[in-house]
Amino acid sequence: MNILGLSAFYHDSAACLVQDGRITAAAQEERFTRKKHDQAFPRRAIDACLETAGIRSQDLDLVVFYEKPFLKFERLLETYLAFAPRGLGSFVKAMPVWIKQKLWIRSFIEEALDFRGKILFTEHHQSHAASAFFPSPFESAAVLTMDGVGEWATSSVSIGKGNKLTLLKEIHFPHSLGLLYSAFTYYTGFKVNSGEYKVMGLAPYGEPRHRDLILKELIDLKPDGSFRLNMKYFNYGAGLTMTSRAFHRLFGGPPRRPETRLTQREMDLARSVQDVTEEVMLRMARHLRQTTGEKNLCLAGGVALNCVGNGKILREGVFENIWIQPAAGDAGGALGAALFAWHDYLGNRRAADGRKDSLGGSYLGPEFKNGRIEEFLTGHRAPFVKMREEEIPEKVADLLAAGNVVGWFQGRMEFGPRALGARSILGDARSPRMQSVMNLKIKHRESFRPFAPSVIREKVSEYFELEKDSPYMLIVAPVRESHRRAMTPEEERLFGIEKLNVARSDIPAVTHVDYSARIQTVDEETHGLYYRLIKKFDDRHGCGVVVNTSFNVRGEPLVCAPEEAYRCFMRTEMDYLAIGHYLLDKKNQPPLRDDVDWKKTFELD
Repeated sequence: MNILGLSAFYHDSAACLVQDGRITAAAQEERFTRKKHDQAFPRRAIDACLETAGIRSQDLDLVVFYEKPFLKFERLLETYLAFAPRGLGSFVKAMPVWIKQKLWIRSFIEEALDFRGKILFTEHHQSHAASAFFPSPFESAAVLTMDGVGEWATSSVSIGKGNKLTLLKEIHFPHSLGLLYSAFTYYTGFKVNSGEYKVMGLAPYGEPRHRDLILKELIDLKPDGSFRLNMKYFNYGAGLTMTSRAFHRLFGGPPRRPETRLTQREMDLARSVQDVTEEVMLRMARHLRQTTGEKNLCLAGGVALNCVGNGKILREGVFENIWIQPAAGDAGGALGAALFAWHDYLGNRRAADGRKDSLGGSYLGPEFKNGRIEEFLTGHRAPFVKMREEEIPEKVADLLAAGNVVGWFQGRMEFGPRALGARSILGDARSPRMQSVMNLKIKHRESFRPFAPSVIREKVSEYFELEKDSPYMLIVAPVRESHRRAMTPEEERLFGIEKLNVARSDIPAVTHVDYSARIQTVDEETHGLYYRLIKKFDDRHGCGVVVNTSFNVRGEPLVCAPEEAYRCFMRTEMDYLAIGHYLLDKKNQPPLRDDVDWKKTFELD
């Protein structure tokens, strides 16, 4: 039974192939088009999934779309009518694409895939819930989904048992925790649907000065975590912006213009909305534990990418175990739709051992074999040293210990927004210079943004206040006191962004200004070569932690193919590239050729 799940036409389009209940492949369209958060129909992602499995679209039994277009269109029409005559401009802008494309998704899929079989449509939050529960290691769990908006729902709570999901309650548009956070993303000068990470990273530099004002004016928050927003402060209901003039008056001025200097005001706003978001997440989780009695929690939806909030739920002990879908945003809806069809619609059983999920580290994208990589390198006259697989960990560990930044391109590409040791840029976590070097010279991004540690599983509790697995870099926890560095009186008095360049631990490159870290635990069974690299780094250099950031530069998606990895390596100040069994030294490379079509059609061996 071949089931193809699809998400498309909003942001982060993706495809996922499930074969007899096993997740065979999944990928986002952006990785192939090189257009970040690409919303287009995921033709290339579909091709990659089918090619990985060695099948054609005619071999598919079911295609499942991650939401119900007519229900969403109903919500749009009712919203515009409710706000009329306001919102006419937004209405005129939105309608053509609905009339021409979004209402005809069934026909679009049939034509694009040359497919005449059964096409199903799940609800948006149903897809999120399925993506959270069905791949999880739990036989039963409470399920919490939170995002901007699907059709009508913006948050949902469910119970998962065996192969069934039972919806308990929903919060409906326009009352949305995701859109509240996005409003502050917009107001602080970042891009909605991609800049929310920046707001979360900026928050520790600020103080929660506006927290009480947000709770008093913007959101009516109940003890059970349910809430209503005061819509006079927001413009997303029918307008083309997120916030209204009343919002601007409340917080003392217009939104920050993008790319202008960040001030303490933006830092305080970020901290305030982050604190409110964490409080909402905590109240929802506590209520869900009380009402369901479940000891396990599964999370999905864009808000589930708020790893600070996830870490707080875990540290508060609300649930014994938490599992978070790594592709928690709309891309993961493709996976959820396919799994919902297999388990709930078709009634197939699922096996959960309470230990391992069924995602396999989220390594679900394309893989490029050594022959393909060597053919590319030779064709572009790129000097390299060929290594045996057993040599790779030792050589790269020594390069990291010498202060080098290494591009790491190995195995199948990750599904979801995080680099998890397949398409990563690595550095020595002990280096006090590594954060600024990586941000400014490698990633070309804002200096305040923190980097994440990858730590071998057996040593996570030695470095961090965390006893659980965090394989998908979706839980933030404090660095242990024993690894922290005492601040001098002068350093204690530093304020805001002045805190940035102060080393706060003996792993300063991954320690944020509030002593926190966004942790990825790495084990040999799931992570293979990546685990052996970090283990060798620990054995030879006495540190079981490395810096892990995504293999891309600002404004681009993670690299997918060898061509993109080499180009990114050459355009930045990375020192080495470990790509398959090949090691490239930047000093030996000829200048990057500009006569090459770097958007070459993606190929697999």
